[in-house]
Amino acid sequence: MSELSGEAAAHRAGPSDAAVVARLLHDFNTEFDTPTPGAVALTRRLESLLAESNTIAYLIGEPAVGVALVTMRSNVWNEGPVALLDELYIAPPRRGQGLGSALIQRLVSDAVDSGVSVIEINVDEEDVDAQRFYERHGFRGTDPDTGDRAFYYALEL
Repeated sequence: MSELSGEAAAHRAGPSDAAVVARLLHDFNTEFDTPTPGAVALTRRLESLLAESNTIAYLIGEPAVGVALVTMRSNVWNEGPVALLDELYIAPPRRGQGLGSALIQRLVSDAVDSGVSVIEINVDEEDVDAQRFYERHGFRGTDPDTGDRAFYYALEL
């Protein structure tokens, strides 16, 4: 799919968009019964994070109905930074219209332009729809060198 125009064009959010990004992230967690600190707390955090270069958000729609949140980090194994796609959310009534694909395309395009070495994402095992979506866009749940399944582990502190 080529770059979409008009309402379907993804654009990079700035600190002034923090409340919109926060609302969408809060809606995402609420939809899936995941804890959220609330839109007000998220807005406060995003106002400062989006002013820095290592947190990026993309919005899509007018008004915005989708968001992609990305954090960047350096890594000893890669020449360029590593991008972690922390969240990708499209409001339920707008799913299946190519908006998620437009967000991914913008992320990949910007990542290539800025020298990112790899984009990572964590997907829940039971979320096969998300797995298929990301695989359609070239992501793999296996180690590229060995073909072994990749796993994500976390220790919440």
